[in-house]
Amino acid sequence: MPRATALDLISRYYAAFNAGDTDAMEALLSPGFEHHVNEGNIRKGAEAFRDFNAHMTRCYKEHLTDIVIMANDAGTRAAAEFVVNGVYLETDGDLPTAKGQEYVLPAGTFFTLDERGIARVTTYYNLADWVRQVS
Repeated sequence: MPRATALDLISRYYAAFNAGDTDAMEALLSPGFEHHVNEGNIRKGAEAFRDFNAHMTRCYKEHLTDIVIMANDAGTRAAAEFVVNGVYLETDGDLPTAKGQEYVLPAGTFFTLDERGIARVTTYYNLADWVRQVS
C-alpha cells in the first residue's frame, strides 16, 4: 500500500480509539492479525483483540494526544508515538487497586500492514511508571 494510505489507515485507527469505537478499530484489521502487548502474551485474531478491547474499556478510560504517525515508503510498516491520558476505572487483575486515578503515560506502537489492513500491532509503554502513577 502507498505510504499515504498507510498513514491514513493508522490515523483512522487512532481516531476510532479516541472515539471509543472499538468496532471501527477492529474493522481495520487484516486476517491473521496479531496483537503484541506490552508485558503480555501475543493475541492472535480479531476475536482475541475484541476481548482485549472489552477488557480495556471496562478497566480504563483513555484518550491519546500528541500522536505522531510515521510509515515506510512501501506502506508495509508504520509507527506512532503518543501520550496516553487515562483514568483507571476498575482493578485489572493483580495490578494496583483502581480508585479513579488519573495517569499520563508516553507510549508507542509499531504496525505491520498488508493489502487488507493492519496485520500486527505492538505497543510499548513503561509499566513501572504507570504503576507508580496509580499507586
